[in-house]
Amino acid sequence: MMYAHWANGTHNQQAVFEAYIRKLPFGNGYAVFAGLQRIVEYMNELRFDDEAIDFLRQQEEGYAPEFLEELRKFRFTGQLFAVEEGTLIFPHEPLIRVEARIFEAQLVETAILNFMNFQTLIATKASRIRNVAPEDHLLEFGTRRAQEGDAAIWGSRAAYIAGFNATSNMLAGMLFGIPTSGTHAHSWVQSHESEEEAFMRYAKVLPNQVTLLVDTYDTLKSGVPNAIRVAKYLQAEGKKLNAIRLDSGDLAYLSKIARSMLDEAGFPDVKIVASNDLDEHIIFNLKAQGSRIDVWGVGTQLITAADQPSLGGVYKMVAREQDGKMVPTIKISGNPEKVSAPGAKTPYRLMNKKTGMAEADYIALVGEEDVLRGEPLKLFDPAHPYLNKYIDYYEAIPLLRQIFRDGEQVYELPTLDQIRAHHEAQKQQLWPEYMRKLNPEAHPVNLSVKAWTLKMKLLKKYKN
Repeated sequence: MMYAHWANGTHNQQAVFEAYIRKLPFGNGYAVFAGLQRIVEYMNELRFDDEAIDFLRQQEEGYAPEFLEELRKFRFTGQLFAVEEGTLIFPHEPLIRVEARIFEAQLVETAILNFMNFQTLIATKASRIRNVAPEDHLLEFGTRRAQEGDAAIWGSRAAYIAGFNATSNMLAGMLFGIPTSGTHAHSWVQSHESEEEAFMRYAKVLPNQVTLLVDTYDTLKSGVPNAIRVAKYLQAEGKKLNAIRLDSGDLAYLSKIARSMLDEAGFPDVKIVASNDLDEHIIFNLKAQGSRIDVWGVGTQLITAADQPSLGGVYKMVAREQDGKMVPTIKISGNPEKVSAPGAKTPYRLMNKKTGMAEADYIALVGEEDVLRGEPLKLFDPAHPYLNKYIDYYEAIPLLRQIFRDGEQVYELPTLDQIRAHHEAQKQQLWPEYMRKLNPEAHPVNLSVKAWTLKMKLLKKYKN
């Protein structure tokens, strides 16, 4: 597409693209935006070096040498707006807006969607897990089951954004400052003559971080009793056993019996960690059964988003330069949910001044000022316009921040702790009915009257 634009002399024409999701994952009531840091890094480093040029020169398309020289000079010179990481987001609202030469705006589509879709998906899954265990310690254990190394690293970061406490991925800890935590494997126990010997040797070399995996042979007859013996040894040395870990069997039953055994032995402070293909559904049910688990190690189901392993985020042109002016564009589809909303737009969160809670999200064309002035707004369901109401006692919070101006980064990326705090604050703005795991209420996302009218106008134009 870049070559075709270059060959036709249209590559310098301006265009506006918007990235958004069409559907919420996991049947959830919201998603959690993530991936912005990697997008920023990508945009800053985007170049065609000699190796890339040589590769393109060998392709069957037969790119003209002049085009390849144009690529050699390539830099992103446009504007990029994005939602802040950790923000709660909803379908069809612009999450990223790119304004640039079509030569540039077209190229960045795949990378933006790759980073946004994966990290937003994992952050949303992590947030669901945090919601069912709001007071518990959550460990991200997914590295060995992730779809390759980068997914493990950036998935760890996405999970931490949405409330996980630590990761077993040491590289993610080093790169992003995420706390790290883990335990030994079954092979450690298998490599010794006895389970007690394995536990004791481990405790002697790591006396300040002892968590013992107790299910290699028999959890209640062997593992927990041997862990108690180690706990008594550590106590005599002025140390303490941190936790035991359950990785198989009936976790509810085993945790309750193990808790009783530890308490009776005088170790009520020893925590119980559980793993074994956990997700929000299993954790929810285990808690309902009265399990005594303090720490949850969540791996495969989180890092692969196993019940929905992809997010359908899209990147659509909404305006283009024509005869020196920007004109709105629309994509029409046989599937109504795939029809795009034309024109460059800004999403707002409308906060009710009386309750302090989010009333709705509102998508307006760039340049509309009535929402910022607090003027009365008509809110209506875009799919069912006859369902409407008016609001006037609200504050409109713009969701997009400018990240790049004329190709230069102007947004200072926040720290991970700032992003986590932002995410927690976002969750406090939504009513519980929108947050529940099963059958959540749908948070309203409304188009402005002007944006709706423009969409209907273009639909009619191209239908005719």
